[in-house]
Amino acid sequence: MARSIRPCRSKDARSTICRMVEEEMRELRPDTSEVTSAAALQQMVDSLGEAGGRIVLPAMELEMDRGIALGPNVELVGQGRSTVLRKAPGRIYPLAGYHNYGMRDVPLIFTDGLKPGMTVAIRDDVAGCFGETFARITWVDSPWVGLDRGLESDYHADQNPVLVTAFPLIYGLDVAHVAVRGLTLDGNLPAQPAGIGACRGAALYFLRSHHVTVDDVVIADFAGEGIGFQMCSHLTFTRCQAVRNSGNGFHPGAGSTAVRFEGCRAEGNGAAGFFFCVRANHITVSGCDFVDNAGPGISIGTRDSHNLIEACRVTDNGGPGILFRETRRPVAMTQVAIRGCEIRRNVQHGGVGEVTVLGDAHAVTLEGNLIVGSENRETTGVFVAPTATTIWLADNQITHCFPPVAADPASLVAGDPVSKCGAEAVQPVDFRHLGIVVKPA
Repeated sequence: MARSIRPCRSKDARSTICRMVEEEMRELRPDTSEVTSAAALQQMVDSLGEAGGRIVLPAMELEMDRGIALGPNVELVGQGRSTVLRKAPGRIYPLAGYHNYGMRDVPLIFTDGLKPGMTVAIRDDVAGCFGETFARITWVDSPWVGLDRGLESDYHADQNPVLVTAFPLIYGLDVAHVAVRGLTLDGNLPAQPAGIGACRGAALYFLRSHHVTVDDVVIADFAGEGIGFQMCSHLTFTRCQAVRNSGNGFHPGAGSTAVRFEGCRAEGNGAAGFFFCVRANHITVSGCDFVDNAGPGISIGTRDSHNLIEACRVTDNGGPGILFRETRRPVAMTQVAIRGCEIRRNVQHGGVGEVTVLGDAHAVTLEGNLIVGSENRETTGVFVAPTATTIWLADNQITHCFPPVAADPASLVAGDPVSKCGAEAVQPVDFRHLGIVVKPA
């Protein structure tokens, strides 16, 4: 399709761009003189409105004092490793005292450096996870700071409540049909006194969003998770890297369904390379690398079912290469297949086996994998807890492990117990826990 290009020099800050391309979607191509701050970039995103469009960033380095909130139908594109969004140094602001759930403001001991539009996290020593608040500052009237959403919890004076300038560098809340491509997100970890929790944030984060595409995004040195999402569906991640982040590399969480990871890499992260959180299901992880992470290469837990891990390389991780966590029925892992993977020299810092199956895991397939232990340290190849059942082991090549398999014969079965798994096997009924109605094709 031919493209019509015309200059756009509006005085409106929301549309100060070097040119606008009109075809299937509105396209903005700012130059470096027009993307001088995260606030300017956010204005460009907001200018696209509900109809959305594409923003193509130039090669540049941009310091981020706030996260960029994507709207619906927005595509944010960079120039690969040449477009770097780097988090500004963080600060911690103690709350002046108790403040309660639902309020859209907080009292602070001091407010120096805080401005409307900045994104922040609020928590105390008790209220973490989904009890943490992620919000955007709407006003500052010292010692009070206004927020664009209500607090997610009570925060108590005797539990060290704080506001921290920790936030996702790019995020989408309740959005659909968005894409992020060709960007480098630098978390600037040495300059962060505190990070954001895994439930409310990651360097790249989505909440209650669907039909999301992420390609060729590198996330490094973030105080928290690399890529995380909660209560989402229909996401695709290709050629993404999560390296040296303080938390997990990839964190699909809270009921997320119908997700694909292809050709991604998690290396040197402070927790797991890939962490299936609660009820992450119908996920396909294909052709990915999980290397030298402090925790397990891949960790699977509560209600993580109908997942497929295939043709992945899982090597030199601190914990087991693949760990099925200690989880009991009726919320134990089931219908999970691991096929054609290379699993080598894991359990560097602790654990039992290269593959460790704990709890009441059932209907699990391990087929056609190469499992290699360390030549100078004795580890089990596949360890299956006596409480696990219907585990099928077929055509796995296991070397330098002793014993190759440690399992009660009663836990093993002679045929494949996994009938459907991965994103390709998802059915309309599999979205009902998210309140999504999907009509059959």
